[in-house]
Amino acid sequence: MRKNLTVDDLGDLVGIPLLAVLATYRRDGTVLLSPVWHEWRHGGFQVVTGSGDVKAAHLRRDPRASIVVCEHSPPYRGLELRGRARLVTAGVADAVTRIASRYLGPEAGAAYAERGRDDLLIRLEPGDLRAWDFADDL
Repeated sequence: MRKNLTVDDLGDLVGIPLLAVLATYRRDGTVLLSPVWHEWRHGGFQVVTGSGDVKAAHLRRDPRASIVVCEHSPPYRGLELRGRARLVTAGVADAVTRIASRYLGPEAGAAYAERGRDDLLIRLEPGDLRAWDFADDL
């Protein structure tokens, strides 16, 4: 297993529309794991959600969060980012369109964005970054 890699060492991993898993903290300290759509932009992960979503409520109370993206086929590249999330309202409409189009295609992504359910951007910038692959083991 190759460890201590950078995002650039992982090639196109962050450009592939894989589901990520976002970890937030419940009031009792237990972790909520949520599968999310994401994008890597300006050196961090962006996830869109609704302002009334439980993930947003958790992050308002405790901004600590982690996100992991990994592929399910060789060389099994992966990236985990732990840090403090920022909740952003500026630029959300554009982010929703970009992210939804990434997963659904341009037409369906635009239709999803027009429904207007997602109105909050979760921004995770590198705090602790862990990246790996198994390229040398295969």
